[in-house]
Amino acid sequence: MKNLKHCLWMLVCLVLFSCTKQSYEKTQDGIIVSLQQTQSTDAGKIRLQVVNDKVIRVSATPKKNFSKEKSLIIVPQTENRTPFSVEETEQQLTLKTAALQVSVDRNTGEVVFVDKNGNAILRENAGGGKTFTPITVEGTKGYAMRQVFESPGEEAFYGLGQHQADEFNYKGKNETLLQYNTKVSVPFILSNKNYGILWDNYSLSRFGDPREYAQLNENFKLFDTKGKEGGLTAVYTPASKDKTPVERTESTIYYEDMKTINDLPKDFPLAGSSVEYTGEIESKESGTYRFHLHYAGYVKVYINNKLIVPERWRTAWNPNSYKFTVDLEAGKRVPVRIEWKPDGGVSYLGLRALSPVSEQEQNKLSIDSEMGNEMDYYFVYGDNMDEVISGYRTLTGKAPIMPKWAMGFWQSRERYKTQEEILGALEEFRTRHIPIDNIVLDWNYWEDDAWGSHEFDKTRFPNPKAMVDSIHAMHAQMMISVWPKFYATTEHFKEFDEKGWMYLQAVKDSIRDWVGPGYVGSFYDAYAEGARKLFWRQMKEHLYPLGIDAWWMDASEPNVRDCTDMEYRKALCGPTALGPSTQYFNAYALMNAQAIYEGLREEDPNRRVFQLTRSGFAGLQRYATATWSGDIATRWEDMKAQISAGLNFAMSGIPYWTMDIGGFCVEGRYVNAQMEFNQTGKENADMKEWRELNARWYQFGTFTPLFRAHGQYPFREVYNIAPENHPAYKSIIAYTKLRYRMMPYIYSLAGKAYFDDYTIMRALVMDFGKDKQVENIGDQYMFGPSLMVCPVYEYGARSREVYFPATTGWYDFYTGKYVGGGQSQTVNAPYEQMPLYFCEGTIMPYGPEIEYVDEKLPENITLYVYAGQNGKFTLYEDEGVNYNYENGQYSMIPMTYDEASHTLVIGDRQGEYPGMLKNRTFNVVFVDKNNPKPFNVNTKGVEVSYSGKKEVVKL
Repeated sequence: MKNLKHCLWMLVCLVLFSCTKQSYEKTQDGIIVSLQQTQSTDAGKIRLQVVNDKVIRVSATPKKNFSKEKSLIIVPQTENRTPFSVEETEQQLTLKTAALQVSVDRNTGEVVFVDKNGNAILRENAGGGKTFTPITVEGTKGYAMRQVFESPGEEAFYGLGQHQADEFNYKGKNETLLQYNTKVSVPFILSNKNYGILWDNYSLSRFGDPREYAQLNENFKLFDTKGKEGGLTAVYTPASKDKTPVERTESTIYYEDMKTINDLPKDFPLAGSSVEYTGEIESKESGTYRFHLHYAGYVKVYINNKLIVPERWRTAWNPNSYKFTVDLEAGKRVPVRIEWKPDGGVSYLGLRALSPVSEQEQNKLSIDSEMGNEMDYYFVYGDNMDEVISGYRTLTGKAPIMPKWAMGFWQSRERYKTQEEILGALEEFRTRHIPIDNIVLDWNYWEDDAWGSHEFDKTRFPNPKAMVDSIHAMHAQMMISVWPKFYATTEHFKEFDEKGWMYLQAVKDSIRDWVGPGYVGSFYDAYAEGARKLFWRQMKEHLYPLGIDAWWMDASEPNVRDCTDMEYRKALCGPTALGPSTQYFNAYALMNAQAIYEGLREEDPNRRVFQLTRSGFAGLQRYATATWSGDIATRWEDMKAQISAGLNFAMSGIPYWTMDIGGFCVEGRYVNAQMEFNQTGKENADMKEWRELNARWYQFGTFTPLFRAHGQYPFREVYNIAPENHPAYKSIIAYTKLRYRMMPYIYSLAGKAYFDDYTIMRALVMDFGKDKQVENIGDQYMFGPSLMVCPVYEYGARSREVYFPATTGWYDFYTGKYVGGGQSQTVNAPYEQMPLYFCEGTIMPYGPEIEYVDEKLPENITLYVYAGQNGKFTLYEDEGVNYNYENGQYSMIPMTYDEASHTLVIGDRQGEYPGMLKNRTFNVVFVDKNNPKPFNVNTKGVEVSYSGKKEVVKL
């Protein structure tokens, strides 16, 4: 009996041990691991799913089962299931594909990613790094959550969308992921270790330190100018001597929205005034404090008698944010001075800070979200950054090829107020023979009280169809601004409202906008499928029949009201059809773009769609949508910030990006200078700077995926910026013509963005990642594989420092002179020129001089070939306006250069399409160290007649 009991006990133990070891389930595409919830983890289950050999989905939940809610950003995967295997030990389970090994700790849920050879790529923080905090919002239960990963010191991070603090490498930095005018958040992180993390969550999120920036008095002891503890001395000096200055002690500087500005001195006239905060701060602990400055108007910040923030400016209604760090010693007082000049009757200012954390903790990869059903992220691996971005588009959708005319120049202004104005502007371009393909009609073409009617004001636009037809007759396209906004008096509003598809808080609160006396309205709920279809139907009935070519989906954050606090912003744009706005805060632009794309594809399946949005989210590219950087300012620092903003947006996986060349919101001094010039014809100092700013910005804008000018007064047409004999005018025209000469190259990049998931605007780290020097260079970039672009962003600068990445040599675009790689040089940058360089092995095609993209076929192409390394390029062509390329109707002409034999091979043409140019001539110009040749399409080289068959050219 005793032996029987012993055997039974052993059997029970074996069964229990077996159950413990088998605490996972193998599924068709991965594994689900059940954890023992302990102090080390909040998660109950971890799920790994194989998307393909290099893409793994990781989910975690404290619940018994995973959510069945459909992702908004992930497209259905149609590929065959990827083979994988599972190995288990007592401590961990390891899922293996042909490229990856992903292990899960069976106790903590900690996930580790290594390559097929066992080399570490990424690991979650010790213990799993997962935090779940249950929350309930508007009756909906969910979790606030955070995931932390380890990160070695040499790692660099990019992506996260497009932000305005002029930060490039996000390693050790903090960024709040929310949507706002000029701020586009995309929850995708790209590492220089050739992996990416796509965070599938739609709520406000934080990269880096998850804490809110604290008020000054929470981090510091504050002392006024007399040494009394409690706050800084604030002196408000009015513009008028008839008004009395206000002096008071302030323990916080927090006037960041329409709610908190009520704490400013009552009845004090801010317009034209000056405000100064002075005193001392004493930090409670030693270390690096991270400051967040929120500002409108002019502002400077001095700490410890050093100018930490040189003068910055932003228009009153559209504040900006800037971040800076200061090292402080505990218990030591340092002087502080903040100089603020509000620029308008309502203005904003805020200064907050984060107390120090250890460098090790700050440098980890961390992402935190306000609300979700569970934790869901995708690990995307590749041999290089392009492969990682390709994996991102596997998950979120291909980027269709934009219409070819979209690669041309776009002219816009805020705004063409009449039919005559928009047609007159286009006619002037054609008269002056300035290349242009698109002209834009901004907001308020409707009657003042009819926003959302989609009907034109007949007094200003008497015949919209004839207007569009006239634009087409001048060989141009028209883009029109459409907002998801409706005045409550319109029939369209009522259509949405009766279905429950309007956000009604703004109506309930009688919020009036800025038009005329102010009108009450709100935005539709793009998260409702029926609302999206109705939104398109209304556009289809009123605007589509006019023959409009492109759609400008403005204010798609959604921006129901400017400058509101976060709590009220959420109230204004919710609840959504899917749940509380807290949970779905960031994805509105994606849903809105889906409405238009699907409507247009259904209406005319073979006509290419083009949309432009002021906001975006992961997956936006699949809806043929580009994003621009919003209502930025007309300042040199804002121009510079667009370089890093555009690069990080591109590295967020969305290839088409643009900006308002010249900036949107204009400093008053430039407006005054233009008005003075109109009266006197004289170029004063501010007018001189305005023209140079625009010249430099156009130079930069030429080499972005989309080339577009837009902004408030002064008018932005080149002939309104400067006269023909002015260097600004000459430069702008020269670069616009160069853009059109480069159309064979640019359109080939567009094809490559679709077929190869390529990125057009490329940070140097993408192509020269083996050179550690490029990891923090965010003010130079590659435009395609060949051209290095070095914008000039300082007033009066006639030179700039350029770093020439190692692993290749470089050729000056203007002279053809050679520069060795792996060095920095101060190079010439005369007023009319921006430094441009080609890398060794470049094959650069130039087409004929044209004034619109389809004016003539490129029968004669000049090919510049730059020696030093082997090179390749594929010339891509198709019909330019339809989706026939998706069905194989396109052509590719492969070209390769062999350095050893100095031979160019123009290969057999692959594919064909209706209207294809079957015969053409290539003029091949060879450049090497001993034969520098400047850019000149009239240079005679080796002439090659090409009929689609391979040609070998000895150079």
